[in-house]
Amino acid sequence: MNFDLTDEQLMLQDTVGQAMLNECPVTHLRTIFDGDSGHDGALWETLSGLGIVGLAIPEEYGGAGLEILDLAVTAETLGYHAAPGPFLGHVLAALAIAEGGSPEQKEKWLPGLASGERIGTVALAESGGQWQPDQWQLPRGDTLTGKKEFVPFGEIADLIVVGATGGQLAVVEKDAPGISLAVVDGVDLTRRFQEVDFASTPCEWLGQGAPAERVRDVGRVLLAADAFGGSQRLLEMCVEYAKTREQFGVTIGHFQALKHQLASMALDVEPNRGLYWFAAYAQDHARDEAERIAAIARAHVADRFMQVARDAVEAHGGIGFTWECDVQIWFKRAMFDRAFMGTPAEDRERSLQLAGL
Repeated sequence: MNFDLTDEQLMLQDTVGQAMLNECPVTHLRTIFDGDSGHDGALWETLSGLGIVGLAIPEEYGGAGLEILDLAVTAETLGYHAAPGPFLGHVLAALAIAEGGSPEQKEKWLPGLASGERIGTVALAESGGQWQPDQWQLPRGDTLTGKKEFVPFGEIADLIVVGATGGQLAVVEKDAPGISLAVVDGVDLTRRFQEVDFASTPCEWLGQGAPAERVRDVGRVLLAADAFGGSQRLLEMCVEYAKTREQFGVTIGHFQALKHQLASMALDVEPNRGLYWFAAYAQDHARDEAERIAAIARAHVADRFMQVARDAVEAHGGIGFTWECDVQIWFKRAMFDRAFMGTPAEDRERSLQLAGL
């Protein structure tokens, strides 16, 4: 039995990785990181042209009709390159509409999302770190009134999928009246946030029982995949630095203590590959286990990413703490992956509940 990725999935990763190398090398990534919006329209157009923004959208609406694992291995590659932009919120918004929208709603929104001509995002969190569908308090009605926090790229989104009381989801379009946005200062400047206020804002509700839990769980899987890719990149950066940085007349890779540290980092990283793969696979093929495994994967892989980021700073010595060192970009990405959609402690508690413990 083959437990590896398919040739098509490996080709997908290679294609996305090459596009990132061509369109967003670290020198360009730093320009975006230091810029005002965190979004590069040309890069988004390139990624859209590759079809990755519509991977999980059905073919009849212009997407690729692929599975969550295909989406996750793409997220791994984007995490490896610290790709800036609205990919995460966009694919979750598309998933919500694809699985919870009426035929008319799907026809209205999915083709534009699949092509990348329209950008989507999700508004899930409420005050006090209330990320889970059963915690949402935004009231359901003919219009929306209330506040959502930590909305990824809300400023550039053409539509927002909004979580409301009872785990319901609504879609609000960009030009709807009653929307106001405020910038939220975040540490990961490749993925920007806004706070969104709705004041009697018109919306369209997705179907009864729309898949809020599914959106949350796929989000957890994609964060785990991003964290795995980012931790891989940090490990490689440390190994390369150890081969080139000299101290006392030799490269620091000769020092036994650093060898041990790099080996420990590798042991922290590599086992997470299979964990996030299975979490993604379960979303389509083991739905009875999907929520529990998604929670475990996000909690564990995001925590390991954070630890590897700390170790990477140490491995780079004094320069590791500086803005000039590229480690800080992935360090801050690790902070995002660990905090978005709730804490690892909450994920672990939920996984224990689902296991009957």
